[in-house]
Amino acid sequence: MEWVSTVAISGAEEQLMIVLGQIKASKVLVRLLDISMAICLIMSVMLFVERVYMAIVIAIVKISGRKPGTRYKWEPLQEDLEQGNLAFPMILVYQLSIGAACCLSWPSDRLIIQVLDDSTDPAIKTMVETECQIWASKGVNIKYEIRDNRNGYKAGALKEGLKRSYVKECDHVAIFDADFQPEPDFLHRTIPFLVHNPQIGLVQARWKFGTAGVWRMAAIEEAGGWKDRTTVEDMDLAIRASLKGWKFVYVGTLQIIAHIVTFVFYCVVLPAAVLVPDYHIPKWGAVYIPTIITILNAISTPRSIHLVVFWIVFENVMALHRTKGTFIGLMEVGRVNEWIVTEKLGDALKIKPVDDALKVKPAATTLQRRFNFIDRLNLLELGFGCYLLFCGCYDLIYGKYHFFIYLLLQAIAFFVMGFGYVGTFVPSSSN
Repeated sequence: MEWVSTVAISGAEEQLMIVLGQIKASKVLVRLLDISMAICLIMSVMLFVERVYMAIVIAIVKISGRKPGTRYKWEPLQEDLEQGNLAFPMILVYQLSIGAACCLSWPSDRLIIQVLDDSTDPAIKTMVETECQIWASKGVNIKYEIRDNRNGYKAGALKEGLKRSYVKECDHVAIFDADFQPEPDFLHRTIPFLVHNPQIGLVQARWKFGTAGVWRMAAIEEAGGWKDRTTVEDMDLAIRASLKGWKFVYVGTLQIIAHIVTFVFYCVVLPAAVLVPDYHIPKWGAVYIPTIITILNAISTPRSIHLVVFWIVFENVMALHRTKGTFIGLMEVGRVNEWIVTEKLGDALKIKPVDDALKVKPAATTLQRRFNFIDRLNLLELGFGCYLLFCGCYDLIYGKYHFFIYLLLQAIAFFVMGFGYVGTFVPSSSN
């Protein structure tokens, strides 16, 4: 039996080498690989130059102590004894985290909180409206707005919100994501940039949770307002505003992520090149450039340096979906305006109602457990995981440059994502 197994393995190995030899002999496939490798190397060099440039800029800013307030005029706004609160511009705040927005430090008669509720659950709508009424009873100028449809999703809601008559009184609009937790003095730190620098159309900030930006109303209007043609409505508006000559100020850390080159090169082209016998893979593009970029990323985030390897491999997995979305958008297929968004659960799964806790739930059947496991599977990630695992094992046996170290780590990352072991799995109500 051992002799038969050895013969079978040897036969399979010979067949594999014959197939790979035919691939090597096929000039079309090799030529296609050469073109793909050249394009990816060019993009890698572009990413490398950009990352080095940004590292130099960040280093100069750190060493020189330059901040946005040193380049653009920034002075705290003071209450005028004659004009009173009129010295403060009128601010409109979009917010789903109602309590945080209502606690912003700003004259109450110069601030409007607009809550755009696009939820489809009647119970949630009732809760949000009730909270708005509570804050309104405390003297907060808060507006609860709903739509009879969800056309355009977030961009559609923002566009609809600007149509309200009271918005015309506002000079600026602050837009907070649902998970943004603004400090009470957030407006006092951002609005002065807009007040003292008429060329600035946006002050963008990034904090521990979520993102936020303060727009000048005139910049939004001149750029054509919110467009629901894309799921990245903020970037779309920013590009159109920049083409009109408006300047932006970013307050916070700088981050750069390039999705297509990281996925296509490191998860498609490089593994494929490993399978072609005697194919030359430039070390400077496959090893040195990504190593330098990784070191620069690690230096810019020293407190997370121990996570840099995990960040690289899992970022490549996520780049798969971003690359897919990019090509869907470029081809303008029917799904271009559709985007599946996961619900923001927060601590909802950690705190269970007492009634639910006391309920005696029937034991899950074998069929239910099987379907729960199937629901967790992500076939696209599992497919790429198998592909990388095969390439890594082949390089381990036949390779010369030890690319299997990276390929096997990347395969593990795809399998972890493919089996649904990242994030929180929310079972359907039927289970």
